[in-house]
Amino acid sequence: MAPEAGKDASRGPCQLCFRAIKWVPVLFIMCIVIWSYYAYVIQLCIYTVDSATEKIIYLVVYHCFFVMFLWAYIQTIFTQIGRVPLSYKLPEGELERLTHCDNEEMQNNILERFSKDLPNVNCTIGGAARYCEKCRHVKPDRAHHCSVCGECVLKMDHHCPWVNNCVCYTNYKFFILFLGYALLYCIYVSMTTLQYFIAFWKGNLDGMGRFHILFLFFVAVMFAISLASLFFYHIYLVSVNRTTLGELSSSAIYVVYFNAKLTEAFRAPIFFTGPDKNGFNLGRKKNFIEVFGEKPRLWLLPVFTTLGDGLSYEKRVRDEDMEGLLNEVRFEDE
Repeated sequence: MAPEAGKDASRGPCQLCFRAIKWVPVLFIMCIVIWSYYAYVIQLCIYTVDSATEKIIYLVVYHCFFVMFLWAYIQTIFTQIGRVPLSYKLPEGELERLTHCDNEEMQNNILERFSKDLPNVNCTIGGAARYCEKCRHVKPDRAHHCSVCGECVLKMDHHCPWVNNCVCYTNYKFFILFLGYALLYCIYVSMTTLQYFIAFWKGNLDGMGRFHILFLFFVAVMFAISLASLFFYHIYLVSVNRTTLGELSSSAIYVVYFNAKLTEAFRAPIFFTGPDKNGFNLGRKKNFIEVFGEKPRLWLLPVFTTLGDGLSYEKRVRDEDMEGLLNEVRFEDE
């Protein structure tokens, strides 16, 4: 017992250290944001801009973008991930039987009987129910296990180190708004500092603040370029109702964000009727409403309006599925 106690004690500091390290990217972003606020508001608007009217316009528009960007960012970070409910967890008796099964077919039979009343339409490559061996439950559609969070996450898109959180069903809208407002923020800062950046190179800008303005312009442009690619990529994913993380059959998955070969965009989710990369694609309008909700006045606000429960999703009706359904109806009539 003593060695085990020592082992558990040694895990404590390591776990705390790991958790602290995960906040480093977020702290880095916040330092950049705080510095950019000082450089723009103090050094540019107060000390550099001469016109009072121009100062007011710059500050009002700037703070509109700044507040929305910060609001969306905070929502993305601190919104709780979508967790799998207990109804998907196998009872102790079924779990014991599953653990002691002699072959995969017996395991699949147990999982199939348990999941028959669940609203799942996704399955493994072999047609079995998707099961997480670490969490010991059947996985809902589009849910995946995140090794960073240590649990399965509903409609997991990816684990983003820059927000220290999983981007998933509960905060995907916030994440897209964060990218969009951050992009607008950077574009606005770069456009309004451009004339002063040019004045710096011409030698017409004096004072120590000119270096803040110089670096502010460069940083805004670089972040705008990076954010533009991410933002428009996710707008595309929303339009076709796909996630960054693919519908894979393995039980425990952690994928680096840029590992595109494992995305729904490149690997089709598997249904009981077969693979279909457009299986959840309901059309651009319905896809957008599924993420942003049915109230247009709330679309641009970082408040939760996403439809559904994160467990089940409307599936696209394929022509071959409809044909099969019609054949069944005809057969019953005959």
